Amino acid sequence: MKKLLVLAFALVLPMLVFAAAQDTMKQDPGMQGAQTPSEKTSTKTTTSVTGKISDDGKSLTDDAGKSWTVSNPEALKGHEGHEVTVKGQTDPAKNEIHVTSVKMKKEKS
Repeated sequence: MKKLLVLAFALVLPMLVFAAAQDTMKQDPGMQGAQTPSEKTSTKTTTSVTGKISDDGKSLTDDAGKSWTVSNPEALKGHEGHEVTVKGQTDPAKNEIHVTSVKMKKEKS
């Protein structure tokens, strides 16, 4: 009788653990295919870039000659062809900037 009880427990315990794991996945669907912390980490940084906006307003060439693609060109509307300082999130890997503010560069007197 004791062996039968141990055998039943040995068979039922793994099924209970498996059922509990399945239930946890149903409660938190966000965990399915979850990203690792390194994948969640963004390479974007908030910074200022000073340079000239292209005539179409879709790119910015900084003072060092690096060209940045503007992800939200509507933020630069009215500043096409001007020297400006923009603040925003840059993604150096893509040479892309999401502009949050624009300030006209002061002219030298």
